[in-house]
Amino acid sequence: MAWRKQMRERVLAEARALTAEGGWDRVRVADLALRAEVSRPSIYKEFGDRAGIGQALVRRETEAFLLGLAAVLDEHRDDVAAALEAAVAHALAEAGANPFIGAVLTAVRGGTDALLPFLTSRPDPVFTSAWHLLAQWLGEVVPDAAEERRVEAADLAVRLAVSHMLLPSTLTAGAPELVSRAACAVLGVARDS
Repeated sequence: MAWRKQMRERVLAEARALTAEGGWDRVRVADLALRAEVSRPSIYKEFGDRAGIGQALVRRETEAFLLGLAAVLDEHRDDVAAALEAAVAHALAEAGANPFIGAVLTAVRGGTDALLPFLTSRPDPVFTSAWHLLAQWLGEVVPDAAEERRVEAADLAVRLAVSHMLLPSTLTAGAPELVSRAACAVLGVARDS
């Protein structure tokens, strides 16, 4: 069991590295096997197929991203507007600094979206996970806001942040403040600035 876990982590680490280097479209199981120093049959047995590797990789990256996002939100529990602004800034910074996310976004902007379905519409997607995290957090820190307002604010914030990741514009630098302002308006929460 320990070997299997180590093998799985090696394969996912190499899949992440290969994706960051050349995009998911160029990741081949044969290359993964060579770099992770495991057999192709072992990879297929563990993940099923290449799509299974993609799903596991996105799940792993999503968990790490959400842990960071939760930490940022919790740093600002006493100021909803500042927390939302910091969370969006964190998400945009991760999109710019994380080579895996960068490879996915670059592929999307370049017309290929091989990993995008894993990020948006397959089981445990990033969007839905981030939405649930934010909606739950808002329930804890703004319990007086109506539930439908918290749900709407979480949806709005996540959609706008993802939009700025996928389609950066001249407004992207101010996106954290814009998203925070919009979500606070939906929540009916006053901003200090």
